[in-house]
Amino acid sequence: MPPSTKKIRIFSFSWRDLAIFCALFGSAVLLCILLHMASSSEGFAYSIFILTVLLISRFTTGYLFGTLAAVLSVVGTNYIFTYPYWAVNFTLSGYPLTFLTMLVVSLVTCTMTTKIKRQEDLRIEAAREKMRANLLRSVSHDIRTPLTSIIGSTSAMIENPDLPEEDRLLLLTDVRDDAQWLIRVVENLLSITRMGDTTTRLVKNPEPAEEILGAVTAKFRKRYPDVRIRVSVPEDLLFVPMDAVLISQVLSNLLENAVVHGGGHTTEIRLSVRREGPEAVFAVEDNGDGIEHKVLPHLFDGTLAAAAGDMENGGKRNMGLGLSVCQAIIHAHSGSIEAHNLMEGAEFVFRLPLEQEEEKA
Repeated sequence: MPPSTKKIRIFSFSWRDLAIFCALFGSAVLLCILLHMASSSEGFAYSIFILTVLLISRFTTGYLFGTLAAVLSVVGTNYIFTYPYWAVNFTLSGYPLTFLTMLVVSLVTCTMTTKIKRQEDLRIEAAREKMRANLLRSVSHDIRTPLTSIIGSTSAMIENPDLPEEDRLLLLTDVRDDAQWLIRVVENLLSITRMGDTTTRLVKNPEPAEEILGAVTAKFRKRYPDVRIRVSVPEDLLFVPMDAVLISQVLSNLLENAVVHGGGHTTEIRLSVRREGPEAVFAVEDNGDGIEHKVLPHLFDGTLAAAAGDMENGGKRNMGLGLSVCQAIIHAHSGSIEAHNLMEGAEFVFRLPLEQEEEKA
């Protein structure tokens, strides 16, 4: 870690940490005042402020507020809650030891908290790298197969200029379908690149869920005019904190997945959003053939390209990449995604928190 970055982590400031500091320290002062009014004892103040220093050091980032709490606790206890009251007395017995104790508590707790957060960052980065590796394996398969098909179809038309019009139209249709699939792969890759950019943060703004569903549905109907799609939204306008582009990508992937992997029997899709407590729940249901039980555990891990079931369709319409991207996007929004079979067809459900999270320092 570069020195400048380390300095920022140690002495970082955020309004969230300031609010935590003010709330905890203010509560400690108020409690000490109440106890002092009810009793003439003086020993309780040190215990309360040591606990306060511990809590502030634990729940704030870096060393700034923990150290500040230690210094103010010692000075405040001396000035307000130790005789002579409302006067600083540096000759009190044990004063240096009290200051040293609170400072050590602050530094040790801050150090442990920083290490824990660093380990969590490393764990998240390792999971992200694993996801990227799985995506690269899936992408190499997804891109190679349709390109080979495009080359084969165009070569057949070039080498056989006397092909019947019906055969030529069939080859051109295959080329168009393969090109559209490649566009979808590129869109997924752009989404992953956008999330993996460490120089920017995922920006979530409150977006009306109804408008997102409407835009995605309009785009889907242009590509699949023969598939009916029904949209269900709550009566009240539902605003969900999200990156609208990425969530639209998730919904587009799930809708296309319902058509492509419905065994050719998907004639209707139900797209809905509803509120359940502190979450917004999005659901995509279809009336296709459902999901094979052996595939269900591997839907979101990016390994479906190697599954035997995917090879039945020439490997061209592998859903591993799209669903891996969906999971990555939903997790980046602090949400969850799952899939299960229905009596007829399958359902994909993802949940997004309705409360905007505090930015971490």
